[in-house]
Amino acid sequence: MDPTRIVLAGCWISLMLIYLLGDVLRIFAGHATPGRIGGRETAEWMWIVAALVMLVPIAMILISLLVPQTPLVWITVLVAAALVVFNLTGLPYQGAYDNLLIVVGFVVNGVTVWQAIAWAMSPAPGPA
Repeated sequence: MDPTRIVLAGCWISLMLIYLLGDVLRIFAGHATPGRIGGRETAEWMWIVAALVMLVPIAMILISLLVPQTPLVWITVLVAAALVVFNLTGLPYQGAYDNLLIVVGFVVNGVTVWQAIAWAMSPAPGPA
């Protein structure tokens, strides 16, 4: 298996853990109210959307390991960019820790895109 696939999977794991850390800290800091998102009452569909967003990095772990290189590079770039845009719409957050973690997530997304593009531009290995 190409080591870049493992690096990409590791990037998605890191991003998922950053998202989870933000959620845990938000709860313990008292910045989360049960049954509300962004201070608003929530409907069931909103929790489904939240679950789907959180599933994206998890799905990308498997995709990074299973999808052929050419489509994987494009999928990686598009999904990472979409997550950055999604997170930008929520800024700023109440806690400084949350804003910091979002910026760290942007950096991880940048590293993920960089790794995917560098992999696509690298010459194919020749016969051994």
